[in-house]
Amino acid sequence: MPESNTTPTRSNSDLSVDNSVLAKGHAPRQSILSSLCSIKVLVLLILCFQNSMFTLLRRYSQGVLKEMYSKYEVLLAGEVIKIIFSAWMIYGTLQQQSKARETSVDGGNETEAPPRSLKNHLLYIISKSHKMLVLALIYGIMNILSFVSLRNIGAGMFTIFAQCKILTTATFSTILLKRHYSATKWRALIGLMFGVLLFSEPIWNVPAGERPDAPKDANQIVGTIAVMIEVVLSGFASIYFEKVIKTDPLQLNIWERNFQLALTSFPVYFLFIVADGGGPSGRFGGGWSYLTWIVAMLGAAGGLLVALSIKYGDAILKTLATTGAIVLSSVLDYAVLGGPLTPVMVIAGIQVILAIFNYTFDMTPPQNTNVSTTPPVTRTPSRGGNADEEMQLLKRTSSRS
Repeated sequence: MPESNTTPTRSNSDLSVDNSVLAKGHAPRQSILSSLCSIKVLVLLILCFQNSMFTLLRRYSQGVLKEMYSKYEVLLAGEVIKIIFSAWMIYGTLQQQSKARETSVDGGNETEAPPRSLKNHLLYIISKSHKMLVLALIYGIMNILSFVSLRNIGAGMFTIFAQCKILTTATFSTILLKRHYSATKWRALIGLMFGVLLFSEPIWNVPAGERPDAPKDANQIVGTIAVMIEVVLSGFASIYFEKVIKTDPLQLNIWERNFQLALTSFPVYFLFIVADGGGPSGRFGGGWSYLTWIVAMLGAAGGLLVALSIKYGDAILKTLATTGAIVLSSVLDYAVLGGPLTPVMVIAGIQVILAIFNYTFDMTPPQNTNVSTTPPVTRTPSRGGNADEEMQLLKRTSSRS
């Protein structure tokens, strides 16, 4: 009589529990290392450096060299650069797809549709650019609101209200993208907001005798309402852009979306140039130099990097990068151009850096309401095979016949 096997068997759930216990001590370390080595962090660091250099060179060109160019002309030139660069990247993508199609046809004797030309593809992208047109109009409205608010309230008050963009971005992320942030992340965002506010202390804490006189027709209520609407629109625009990039059914790549946004932004900035009347120089295209072109190219690179940071990260991480750039550009401004750097700014800068690290390396398990929480059903195979698989095979056979 054969002996019965008395060795206890272990279920998959037992093994998973053991594995989780063994990996518990190494998970945080692996998560931090993977975060540091990811493309997301690399893109965000480059975006932070680009924002810092853009701010520093713009301050040098207009604050030190006293160049009298229109900022809207610089923005328009940046959009033209983005259009050209995005079209070039789209062309490269089409060439790769064409080569892949030829390889698959040669190997499988399949008939494929002829590759779409760059002209036809760009026309198709333009015909589907209504969502980016909405975003371009929002950015245009935000520029108008900035002008209205700065005309009615001081730069210090404007800076204080502008820091609320961090919280409006997170709020719209929870509403539109159904994200859930841990208490650690919310604390980090609030600490970041107050850190940037303290870091901007030289702007809003100006002695009464040194403050510029406000215009006689200034209305603080109108200015406050304008800046608050801009803050809300800024948070909405960031999350709207992320939602279009990641969840749109067309699934256009990042270069196609950049092409759409730059093309739809072109007429908006052109209207601003006309309304500005040539800027400080008093004539269109006046006051430009080689440094102005570098500033325009850095601005275009910033737009491309923002889209990449949203693709590989999210709008909140993009906000963290641009906020960190405020600290970095101020330190460079102090070292290179002799800008202010008070003890309060140093303490606030450390607070900003700590808040960024607290948010980025938060180990709280994420909650996802979009994923079903129903436990998976464990199927035990019968002697005759899996009945569900047999039924699926029968359905496929009958549908083919």
